[in-house]
Amino acid sequence: MDNQPFNPLHGVTLKVIVTELVAHFGFEYLGKHLKMKCFNENPSIKSSLTFLRKTPWAREKVEQFYLKNKAKINS
Repeated sequence: MDNQPFNPLHGVTLKVIVTELVAHFGFEYLGKHLKMKCFNENPSIKSSLTFLRKTPWAREKVEQFYLKNKAKINS
């Protein structure tokens, strides 16, 4: 049985989220709007994932930004 039927992020990995955000917005835009060092200083998918996996508040902020902009990304 599915434990998270109403979770819009269920089944979406952090790697997919970051990759889609970077592909659509770019690191510069993400750095300006989310104000995170991982998007501003020597940004890469790998370093951003490392930071976000270790920093719950940052991960939550990125996930909320993804959900807010999901329609733009998928269009």
